[in-house]
Amino acid sequence: MNSSVRKSLFGLLVLTTPLAACAQQPAATAQGAAPAAVSSIAQSSAPQIVTGLPDFTQLVEQVGPGVVNIEAKVGARQVSREQQQMPDEEDIPEIFRRFFGPGMPGGPQGPQQPQRRGTSMGSGFIISPDGYVLTNHHVVEGADEVTVKLSDRRSFKAKVVGSDEAYDVALLKINATSLPSLRLGDSNTLKPGQWVVAIGSPFGLDHSVTAGVVSATSRMNPFANQQYVQFIQTDVAINQGNSGGPLLNTRGEVVGINSQIFSASGGYMGISFAIPIDLAVSAAEQLKKTGKVSRSMLGVSMQAEITDAEAKGLNLPDTRGALVAGVQDGSGAAKAGIEPGDVITAFNGHKINSREELPPLVGPLPAGSKATITVIRNGKPRDFTVTLSELDTGALAARGDDDTDNAEAPEAPASDQLGVQVANIDAATRQRLGLKAGEGVRITGVSRQLAMDDPRLRPGLIILQVGRTPVGSAAEFARATAEAKKGDVVMLLARDPSPGGGSQFLAITVGGED
Repeated sequence: MNSSVRKSLFGLLVLTTPLAACAQQPAATAQGAAPAAVSSIAQSSAPQIVTGLPDFTQLVEQVGPGVVNIEAKVGARQVSREQQQMPDEEDIPEIFRRFFGPGMPGGPQGPQQPQRRGTSMGSGFIISPDGYVLTNHHVVEGADEVTVKLSDRRSFKAKVVGSDEAYDVALLKINATSLPSLRLGDSNTLKPGQWVVAIGSPFGLDHSVTAGVVSATSRMNPFANQQYVQFIQTDVAINQGNSGGPLLNTRGEVVGINSQIFSASGGYMGISFAIPIDLAVSAAEQLKKTGKVSRSMLGVSMQAEITDAEAKGLNLPDTRGALVAGVQDGSGAAKAGIEPGDVITAFNGHKINSREELPPLVGPLPAGSKATITVIRNGKPRDFTVTLSELDTGALAARGDDDTDNAEAPEAPASDQLGVQVANIDAATRQRLGLKAGEGVRITGVSRQLAMDDPRLRPGLIILQVGRTPVGSAAEFARATAEAKKGDVVMLLARDPSPGGGSQFLAITVGGED
């Protein structure tokens, strides 16, 4: 090597070394921070919390054979409106046509979308060597024929043993033995940040593997009509066809059934929901024995999140809890003495922060079970022992039509402070609305300020209580509100008489302008 080349290399080394050192030095040093501070940071003895990344190779090799592909064929009359509106093949971008081939599903609108010609594709997993398979209810809903394809390419016609929409769980049976079944884990031990793996058939691609972490547990999904499920939220990539597949921990145990995604576009956006396996197994056992899933109930209706004004009116320390708006006659709650206006703060020792947290605790318990309910009444906590009864989904009473033609007794004058006018209800209207004798008065007028403050407060509503005081006439309403002073919060228990309407408490702050 000649001398000029050696000099050039030496110059590069001299220039490179200080630049590398500067790149590793904290920015504070360049701004004049003391070198001692840098030294103390470099010598920190904090333990390494996370080391390396997991290798899921062995897990997939062991668990994969127990994961199945499910094809559900739906009759022509069952084909959904979305399926009928799917784009023609010419409208699908070329890259997707080439990749997926003819008959590619349309844009996803949820956790699983039917394919063309009434065929739905999903995933599932074997839970026993004699051929029982778990999947989602929505994968096989309305299917005339269900086919289960194993990892070894064998296919079997499956019988739907039972399916439950509220839990979104279905139990299938195929005629085979000595099948590779998956181990079931304990979903109650999951913690946010824990690694989890999903195996399924997104877009029909058998045995695709995705991994991520648990984002949250006991998550209520406000976009799903599943009030009895506290979901596992993950960031695992879940797409069409993943529905019904297993969510696994790093020991290869099933901790959930992948069920839904949250998406503004129909594609994966980093939020996925899985049904806890303990709930799914409980449902499967009932489906196997009886063909249906039974749930328990307290016999109360609850209203939405408690507002600051409602907390003040109910003399609550904060806005946590489930506000009871109605109690079903003859239910366990009614027999125990729970009343509208009570705020449930605990169920069998579990704190209740909102109404969504209560049904998942009540539903899975057997009918006849006794539960301890803690409520706040008149600002003080009280405990009740309630015997749960079986939920009768067909027992929801139909509401009468909204009756706007009032030919009842004269209206009571509106309170200057309250700003609400009411009228008596005649016996025939009470009977039609399902009200008891002497129960309720009808709102006939609301001040402009009240209507602006709370649009829910409107003429036509039936007022059942003022605070905890029942009212059955305009005179009783006037007496119950007579002592309200400016600044007080008055709670009105109002029922919507329209079909499907319910009861809820409305908070009125006294002193609004007319």
